[in-house]
Amino acid sequence: MSDQTPWSRRQWLQGAAATSLSCLGAKAWSAPTADARFLMVFLRGGCDALSVLAPMGSDAYQEARPNIALARPEPASDKAAVRLDADWGLHPALRDSLWPLWQARQIAFTPFSGTPDLSRSHFETQDTVEAGYAQDARRDPGSGWLNRLAIELSGRASAVSFTDGLPLIMQGEASVPNLSLKGNAKGRLDERQMGLLAQLYEGHKLSGAVNEGFSLRRDVTMAMDAEQMAANRQAMSAKGFELEAQRMARLMQERFQVGFIDVGGWDTHVNQGASQGTLASNLGNLGAGLATFAREMGPLWGKTTVWVVSEFGRTFRENGSRGTDHGHGSVCWWLGGGVQGGRVLGRQVPLNLATLNQGRDVPVLQDNRDMLGPVLSRMFGLSAAAVQRVLPQSRPLDLGLV
Repeated sequence: MSDQTPWSRRQWLQGAAATSLSCLGAKAWSAPTADARFLMVFLRGGCDALSVLAPMGSDAYQEARPNIALARPEPASDKAAVRLDADWGLHPALRDSLWPLWQARQIAFTPFSGTPDLSRSHFETQDTVEAGYAQDARRDPGSGWLNRLAIELSGRASAVSFTDGLPLIMQGEASVPNLSLKGNAKGRLDERQMGLLAQLYEGHKLSGAVNEGFSLRRDVTMAMDAEQMAANRQAMSAKGFELEAQRMARLMQERFQVGFIDVGGWDTHVNQGASQGTLASNLGNLGAGLATFAREMGPLWGKTTVWVVSEFGRTFRENGSRGTDHGHGSVCWWLGGGVQGGRVLGRQVPLNLATLNQGRDVPVLQDNRDMLGPVLSRMFGLSAAAVQRVLPQSRPLDLGLV
């Protein structure tokens, strides 16, 4: 996928033939089953889609990200992207955890995905994702689409939110429990250590500079923490997700068929890193947690679909702080033993400066809601009318994901 050549014929045929492929029958979803499991993993903060799934053929991508672009695949390098196909590479932090699922055809990706929301606001776009309504539709306040799904599945499936409080997506007429899996440990400024260091410089000519430096550090850290907390909405960290995936899998095996969990820490404005750094660490923990969840689901993994999504992606270009800012188009991950994986699906265009949304973002070429409808319909045997009650005014886009 170079900037000078058109999108490969194979990619266009994939999108055009998606509906036909879905009619040929899926591995585990030829008919709905009472054992079906659906888990949504919401990456709050705006995960950088172009690091999860990097456009390896785009020269513009390498030029726009001189410090944070992933290196093109090299078999001998563990720091380069992992080649998925001729056009896309997986972040190397996901090599050990998700690459085996790709090889087993149990994970698929849909880039150029998202919502029509162009606000680039964490709060507004997260609410758009969770409410599940069309952008210009009249919304029922306090009604989330997973709660509406729970209503449709009443009597044959139970839902749970693995969160501190009940998020919008699980609010509504159905009674849905929430169960926090987060630990109590939380990184904080060590005031004692800073106090001891300040005492060492007491009376020294550098005392004023040291105290001023500590004061600035407190102010900056508090401001950064406040922004992160707001973007994350108290979501679990990626490390926490890795640690609790086993427990979550056991609960979904025994008691719940529909689950939701949010994972924070994806608002990478500063020092995002490439193969290593903040984002790589978060992706490594997330991937390890997903692999653990898959393993712990046992035989039920064959009837499970995990949907990983963020409210939006990030800017095509890196910023002056070697990070990225709020963007638009993102990438959805679809995992499961019944997922028709090993493919990068959906409508795609070459990524270069001419194809960007507003000259800065990955464009949204498929709406998340439109892809979800056929997946839920096939998994749980929902009628077209039921899908419309869950995701009003969605337009079915069947990519043959399950």
